[in-house]
Amino acid sequence: MSDREYKLIFTGSMGAGKTTAIAAVSEVAPVRTEMQNTDHAHHVKETTTTGLDYGVVTLPGGEVLRLFGTPGQVRFQFMWEILGKGALGVVVLADNSSEDPVGDVLEYARAFADVIDGSRAVVGVGRMDVHPVPTLEDYDAALRGIGVRVPVVSTDVRQREQVLTLLDILFYQIDAASEFSGAALQEVP
Repeated sequence: MSDREYKLIFTGSMGAGKTTAIAAVSEVAPVRTEMQNTDHAHHVKETTTTGLDYGVVTLPGGEVLRLFGTPGQVRFQFMWEILGKGALGVVVLADNSSEDPVGDVLEYARAFADVIDGSRAVVGVGRMDVHPVPTLEDYDAALRGIGVRVPVVSTDVRQREQVLTLLDILFYQIDAASEFSGAALQEVP
């Protein structure tokens, strides 16, 4: 059994599904810091994360993924900075039915630029089945416009297998970035 542990961040706007995604895959009852939502101007959901969500996933090789979900409201941005420290990668979630989901994703991509550097991220877009616009291509073009090149996929965060697929994609990105960095370092005299 390996003793390697990795910290991963789930981020995105309020209602994007961070709490749901972590609960879908965590092997332990997730820690949640939800309070009654008083910001109904931005989202009508009853509760919202004010501190963090936390869950654990053990990979077949014994590595442990520690999953941290950020609050979605910008007023809790200080928690984004705290939770982002030491993170290996980030899953950015978007609710395609929100007012400006592409703008939301860009905001989180900028906020977590240090973690995303080297393509250590994946974007999961929810509710595309009932809100097909903007398209995945719209997200990709906007992200490329700010220099971020990461996979963007349609995701239902209520489905365990789909959240695990996001994690698989993220680890592929992390491995590819690590291999590229290692190869580049070996070529430098």
